Amino acid sequence: MSQHRPLHFQSVSFAGLAPGARLIVLGAVHGNETCGTQAIRRVIAEVEAGTLGVAAGEVTFVPVANPLAYARHQRMGDRNLNRNLAPSDAPAEFEDHVANWLCPLLARHDALLDLHSFHTAGEPFVMLGPEDNSGQLEPFARAAEETALALSLGVRRFVDGWLDTYAAGVARRLAGGASAREADVHYGVGTTEYMRAQGGIALTLECGQHDDPAAPDVAYRAIHNALAHLGLSGAPAPAPVGRTEALRLYQVIDRADPGDRFAREWASFDRVTAGECIGTRHDGTPVVADRDGYIVFPNPAALAGQEWFYLARPSTRV
Repeated sequence: MSQHRPLHFQSVSFAGLAPGARLIVLGAVHGNETCGTQAIRRVIAEVEAGTLGVAAGEVTFVPVANPLAYARHQRMGDRNLNRNLAPSDAPAEFEDHVANWLCPLLARHDALLDLHSFHTAGEPFVMLGPEDNSGQLEPFARAAEETALALSLGVRRFVDGWLDTYAAGVARRLAGGASAREADVHYGVGTTEYMRAQGGIALTLECGQHDDPAAPDVAYRAIHNALAHLGLSGAPAPAPVGRTEALRLYQVIDRADPGDRFAREWASFDRVTAGECIGTRHDGTPVVADRDGYIVFPNPAALAGQEWFYLARPSTRV
């Protein structure tokens, strides 16, 4: 691990008198995504002041999951914490040390709410896990519970298909001779995938653009709703959100060269039509949409060899 000023890990837990679910809430898995940190600290203060109760079960708050990235106010420290998340017997990068602390903590809980934000403007949305399946990539048997929690958070848009799409991107990178890390399907495993592998349910809530002043309120409301939905706070369970929109990721496009450029300033969930030019490679080759759909997670600052944007299509799942 490179030399850093002293850093520490922090979690704050509250337990009710009655048995119940065990929820963990994460902020700042990426250090420049601070809306979750702000919301978590606000909720902790409410519990400590007695204005919010924990009547049953247990909730653990991690305001800053990646303290190095947070101190630098950047996405990652030595690498992306939300990729290839697993304990390491020989930690080398700072995020390996985070994983050795965070993974056992995740495994002790039943449900995860991971609070994030994104690069460009756009509406908040929830990233769902897979539908129930017994496949090799991400077997799962709790989709109904996870979806019910997602519908309680207060946002109307839902996106799934992450790991399937990432795995397809890995296959393409392998064919192109990419590095071992970027061409490893396990590099698509982050906090939610790890949590599901331990038997829990897990959601990523993308609360809005990084600096959107409304994003901390989206995160704050979601924490309260999750506590109520799971029966931890004793508050009435929130009604499921109505007028939902569901999308499924189906393709990831990598940035091949620093000279690759978007055709315009894209925001997540901007519509694209079949044949529309999304960007241009450094050699002038156009990158076009293969069908009508949506662009998700456009990242004009992506490094060469990393995810540039995703494409999504409508889904009937939610």
